[in-house]
Amino acid sequence: MSEQPKDERAPDENAAGSEAQVKNQYAEAAGPGEAGGASDDYEALVRLMKENEELKDGRLRAVAEMENLRRRTARDVQDARSYAIANFARDMLGVADDLRRALDAIPAGEKSGGLATLAEGVELTERSMLAALERHGVKKLDPEGERFDPNFHQAMFEVQNADVPAGTVVQVVQTGYVIGDRVLRPAMVGVARGGPRAPAEAGAAAEPGPPNPQAEKDA
Repeated sequence: MSEQPKDERAPDENAAGSEAQVKNQYAEAAGPGEAGGASDDYEALVRLMKENEELKDGRLRAVAEMENLRRRTARDVQDARSYAIANFARDMLGVADDLRRALDAIPAGEKSGGLATLAEGVELTERSMLAALERHGVKKLDPEGERFDPNFHQAMFEVQNADVPAGTVVQVVQTGYVIGDRVLRPAMVGVARGGPRAPAEAGAAAEPGPPNPQAEKDA
């Protein structure tokens, strides 16, 4: 027998010897006529050990799956709280557009007397509505003068303008809206071209994108 201490033996030697030790113990405990029964008992023990390992592995997998389910459920609940009014808010965008069109339809020189009172009332209604939407996470996008961002803006046309950096929004055809970090409606804009490239510009100036069905519907 080796004089090497048990703790200093290589891990594979210990692992390889464990089953052999169990088998030898069963063989020693059994008499010569009971060797076959000891072998059966050993095989049953090995089978039970494997089943135990499989059960432990299955339990760990179930715990991991439950944790993932808990996280997904918490995320879904948070999204539901944040975006539950998205459809309603999208419908209200048409009302906000109508209020703005009503104000734009009044000539600047005629905003006096009764028309002035009417215009003031419409403006107050518009501000109140936008404030109510903002309290629920809906914000207005009015990007004139900002850098074109395809994630929030839709380029409808280009404007030749050498006075501003290429890719700058120079005209807003229709304001956009977001709820949280999601776009309810992209801002429909005109983008400058022909000017100097912005320092952070990585590619060419934005090209007019394809029509947006939702934007056309809201328009």
